[in-house]
Amino acid sequence: QVQLAESGGGYGQAGGSLRLSCAASGVPISASWMCYFRQVQGKERERVAVISPDGGTTYYGDSVQGRFTINRNNVNRMLFLQMDRLIPEDTALYYCAATLGGTILDPKAYTFWGQGTQVTVAS
Repeated sequence: QVQLAESGGGYGQAGGSLRLSCAASGVPISASWMCYFRQVQGKERERVAVISPDGGTTYYGDSVQGRFTINRNNVNRMLFLQMDRLIPEDTALYYCAATLGGTILDPKAYTFWGQGTQVTVAS
């Protein structure tokens, strides 16, 4: 059974940090591009960060570039998002997702999705 389970969300202060984790099971993780997306109710899903199967290539959304870092541990089947210098605009539901290929910057390419973890940043 395929499962992506996010954790680490919660409340943060502006200027502070949070770290999200995503545990993958049933997914060929070592062959998968993985991504964090976020969504605010009433708005489109936004790509936050993408990482290649070997971790050597990453892409970041403009709004998080320089503040967030995505990395992965394929042995432990984990994906991480280190979120630093938080701002209130980072408040959203964060999803991890995985795909074996396709247009990896497009959420439509992602086959496997977690349930999401809420991040709320207070000013």
